[in-house]
Amino acid sequence: MSETKREKMIQRYTASQRINHWIIAGTFILLTLSGLALFHPAFFFLSHVLGGGPWTRILHPFIGVIMFVCFFIFAARMLKHNMFARGDLAWLLGFKDTLAGRDDHLPPAGRYNAGQKVLFWGLLLLMLGLLASGIVMWREFFSAYFPIWALRLASMLHALFALLMICAIIVHIYAGIWTKGSIKAMTRGTVSPGWAWKHHRTWYREWLRKQPSQPPK
Repeated sequence: MSETKREKMIQRYTASQRINHWIIAGTFILLTLSGLALFHPAFFFLSHVLGGGPWTRILHPFIGVIMFVCFFIFAARMLKHNMFARGDLAWLLGFKDTLAGRDDHLPPAGRYNAGQKVLFWGLLLLMLGLLASGIVMWREFFSAYFPIWALRLASMLHALFALLMICAIIVHIYAGIWTKGSIKAMTRGTVSPGWAWKHHRTWYREWLRKQPSQPPK
């Protein structure tokens, strides 16, 4: 890519943010497979991903802690961009226009649109629920401090939160693939001005204001 073309691209994610994101993605896959192996005997063959049943029971919660820490580091960095603002309700009410590709009918979005903000806060709550229920179920360290009814409730809630998490991530992946250019933002870290103008116009305008003025030619 030439220097001229490179200058036209807009940085959306730094290298550290992208690495953090892909660690979350990798640990999520491991947790999904190992969690299914622990959930039902029909999926027990998936335990071989982590070396078998005993290793799956040992490693699953530790991998969960890694994902939790990485997610909340990423969430803390993106928190200010996911606060709801004026226009978000109108964006949600016009969601049919999004599905139809009529982005020009929607209010201009900041760094994240209202749908992405809803997903962000949903994932945040689910992560907290998974952490809390997982701690109660963690037999080696914590489960002895809780009554049996709490363990059973935590097991049920953990499975429910995990199911909702999987559904939310499927939506996240689909939206990333469906919105052309979004995957490249998390692999290369940049987006084109056209992509920014079409999907996140307010964010693009803010980026333009921060650019140094060009001297007259």
